[in-house]
Amino acid sequence: MKRDKTINKLLLSKKSQSSLFGQQIAGEVKEEKRLNVLDTINSPKELKKLDRQQLKILAQEIRDKIIEVVSKNGGHLGGPLGAVELTLAVHYVFDAPNDKIVIDTGHQSYPHKLVTGRRDDFHTLRQYKGICGFCNIEESEYDVFGAGHASTAISAALGIAKARDFKNENYKVVAMVGDGAITAGLAFEGLNNAGASKTDILIILNDNRMSISPNVGAMSNHLNKIVLHHGYFELRRKTGNFLRKIGVGEDSVNKLSKAEELLRTLATQGLFFESMGFQYFGPIDGHNLDELIPALQNIKNLKGPVLLHVKTEKGKGYAFAEKDIDKFHGMSPFDPMNGQKYVTTTKMTWTDAFANALIRVAEQDKRIVAITAAMKSGTGLNKFEKHFPERTFDVGIAEQHAVTFAGGLAISGMKPVCAIYSTFLQRAYDQIIHDVCLQNLGVIFALDRAGLVGDDGPTHNGPFDIAYFRAIPNIIMMVPKDENELQHMLYTATLLKGPCSLRYPRGNAVGVGLDSELRKLEIGKGEVIKEGNDLLILGVGPILYDAMQAVEELKCSAAIINARFVKPLDEELILKYSKKIKNIITLEEATINGGFGSAVLELLNKNSIKSTIKIIGVPDKFIEHGKPDIQKKLAGIDKDSIKKAIEEMLRKK
Repeated sequence: MKRDKTINKLLLSKKSQSSLFGQQIAGEVKEEKRLNVLDTINSPKELKKLDRQQLKILAQEIRDKIIEVVSKNGGHLGGPLGAVELTLAVHYVFDAPNDKIVIDTGHQSYPHKLVTGRRDDFHTLRQYKGICGFCNIEESEYDVFGAGHASTAISAALGIAKARDFKNENYKVVAMVGDGAITAGLAFEGLNNAGASKTDILIILNDNRMSISPNVGAMSNHLNKIVLHHGYFELRRKTGNFLRKIGVGEDSVNKLSKAEELLRTLATQGLFFESMGFQYFGPIDGHNLDELIPALQNIKNLKGPVLLHVKTEKGKGYAFAEKDIDKFHGMSPFDPMNGQKYVTTTKMTWTDAFANALIRVAEQDKRIVAITAAMKSGTGLNKFEKHFPERTFDVGIAEQHAVTFAGGLAISGMKPVCAIYSTFLQRAYDQIIHDVCLQNLGVIFALDRAGLVGDDGPTHNGPFDIAYFRAIPNIIMMVPKDENELQHMLYTATLLKGPCSLRYPRGNAVGVGLDSELRKLEIGKGEVIKEGNDLLILGVGPILYDAMQAVEELKCSAAIINARFVKPLDEELILKYSKKIKNIITLEEATINGGFGSAVLELLNKNSIKSTIKIIGVPDKFIEHGKPDIQKKLAGIDKDSIKKAIEEMLRKK
């Protein structure tokens, strides 16, 4: 108790201020005496011992810590900074880990991690063997459901709530969902089912985009001050009981209740959610703990599905992030004093190469339109949009819709390019098959971040696209070894009548020169990069450059073929070389299961060619987060692994 009073005295001193970046908070403490509130928080239990003033100071300290670590390690910034007070309020009112708090997407989970026992390890965020940048069930019991992709929280939370009911257990289930994530089809499916289920569940809609007109907002705020008052629900219950006692029928009581709810929802824009079966409250200020905590306390024990709508600001508390929301959504290391990224290289990235090539081909072909799913800057379509704003479509977090939308454009004579991360396109697999490939429509799938992506880890790695596309009829699959080949492949894709995929990795491109003229590649034809006699290396993608260096360093006689196409394979070229060279290594930055190497094996088996074959690719496991060179070493697809495979192959010769 004495310790708490000492902390109180320090924290509430009139001279306290933020230790980083000069943000204004209540009080100021001399540096040698200052005791951070965050240093006292080892679990959410400690939060409940703090008063409101201490919580506000803690919110600023959390922001400082997030800015400090993300500026060094890179990571998401705008989202976590905007969710600080909301996270504190939820953990203050609910009793995690007994109560289950499901955080959608997970990139808003940094404040959650800091108050759930991971403060001392937070400096390892997104580093190899360090704290994951998303919720991870293996990392903490407080991470209830793993998520790196958006829009899963409502469905997962409903499943958890139903399991609770089935087992007659007693705990609360809360899903925290962003307004961007709630636009996805999966979120609507979850809302529809949750509302109809009548299950006790709280959805918190963290809205940092939607605007509300002043008049409606004023009425909304007024009514919510009433409905979120601690006596409101008790008064509502007593009124119902009184009406029943004096003989008012149950139907009439229900009608009066519905009339009250309708009046409230019409004024607060909650009619949509009420129509889905939710009791709707909000919007309220998501940065005001004096509003958030009472609101959560008073709806905590309501029965049935409840939705609380809170308004927050991305990047809250860091001026640079507040001004440029898109830039500070996800950041590489930067200078926290000016918000500028550290320049580590001037090389063109694969994303830049794709965007530049797309602009070039679109200048020649007016049919070309570009589609992305809430990732304009990530896919380079922000550059394309500057040239062709009317031909750029951002459909939100809705990959399924993006693909079928592209199908509609294609069947009407346009040439749509779907620029979507490999990991996110997985979400639209049925649409790829049913709505595009089955009808043989000319949609181009540009798969950014194909392969291993580094610090974002297994939720964002994209090694599966070769395997999941290979199984589908009608599609042509191309993999450029460098940015020059990428531009020719994209141009070639625009000339095709049917669907095709074009995959390329994250990060810097190879750095080769670009041809001034675009040329059409012959479909299904590879190229011989190097002649040799002792070993045949077949590969796709920039991993071939590692193979070339490995062969040069080992000074061995190896034939190297850039297959270019995974589907259709250059069967004639592969068979010609495999008949005379029996030691074969295949290379790809993609999963071994069902990948390019598997396609080569199938071809050789079909033609009764017996060879000694080593497939180098991503193994049948999820590769954890870490720097790209660490991930590649873990997967066995780095240059040293290729050299080792070559040496082992030649020793057996």
